Amino acid sequence: MTTTVAHDQVHAIAQEVFAAMVDGDLGLLLPWEGELPALDDALVAWVDLFGDWSGRAVLVTAEGTAQELTRALMGLHPDEPVERADLEDAFGEIANVVGGNLKALLPNPGTLGLPRIGSDLPPLEGAVRALHLPLSWRGRLFVVDVWVTTAAGSTTEGAS
Repeated sequence: MTTTVAHDQVHAIAQEVFAAMVDGDLGLLLPWEGELPALDDALVAWVDLFGDWSGRAVLVTAEGTAQELTRALMGLHPDEPVERADLEDAFGEIANVVGGNLKALLPNPGTLGLPRIGSDLPPLEGAVRALHLPLSWRGRLFVVDVWVTTAAGSTTEGAS
């Protein structure tokens, strides 16, 4: 089964997630304008989707931006240090909610894996990037990618 997800659908999902979890305002996650900067300290969060439509929802940003997101999500002061465990929980939860909302767009939603965090995105066998959406959150690069496996499977290992 082939299902395409449009940029505007994914942008709307990301905006709604940020409004509900981070900012309280739909207007703070905007399309990125201009060239994309290199992210030397990239942090990646992802969740895998399993079912008739299988793939991966991926978030990429600089570690400093992930720390700012964690502060906003947890209601911390701007100068308050962020523990690594809190950063991983917060950034992983954002990926989980984006992935869950993406899954809800599908005719046969299947299951969602557990969120993962790392400095690199591990390969997903048979997957191609179907959508690349660079966004700006408070002037900082925040990328949402959607990967789709070319051979949809029904594996549920690690799914919930």
